[in-house]
Amino acid sequence: MYAMRKEINSYRESGQLAEVLDADPHRLIQMLLDATLESIAVASGAMKASNYKLKGEQLGRAISIINNLAAILDYEKGGDLAAQLGSLYDYMIRRLLEGSAANDVEALAEVARLMREIKSGWDAVPEQLRLMGKSTAAPAT
Repeated sequence: MYAMRKEINSYRESGQLAEVLDADPHRLIQMLLDATLESIAVASGAMKASNYKLKGEQLGRAISIINNLAAILDYEKGGDLAAQLGSLYDYMIRRLLEGSAANDVEALAEVARLMREIKSGWDAVPEQLRLMGKSTAAPAT
């Protein structure tokens, strides 16, 4: 059973790597937002099951992704929107840490709701604007 799971995970990871290599900057951000939501969901389930090791791993992954999203914000081009997103990312990290410390599933759910709002806005970016972003090295989230 373990060998089969290992092979499935390896196959899944190779597919994800291929998608990352082919993705434009807009799609990469979508993938990061999806990965954050997935990590929060897994951490929430682990918290409910008292699997603290998995909870910590997944919350650490989510926090790392959010930190990276904050690091690539372009404050020059993004202005107030970038500043507001930066503040929101800081808040989300604080809530994940508080939720982890208190085993508060609702804190994780709050961050997931906020992340879904960001993702819905990002998903709604028109194709014309996405194509403009291909010429820049670092997308502004």
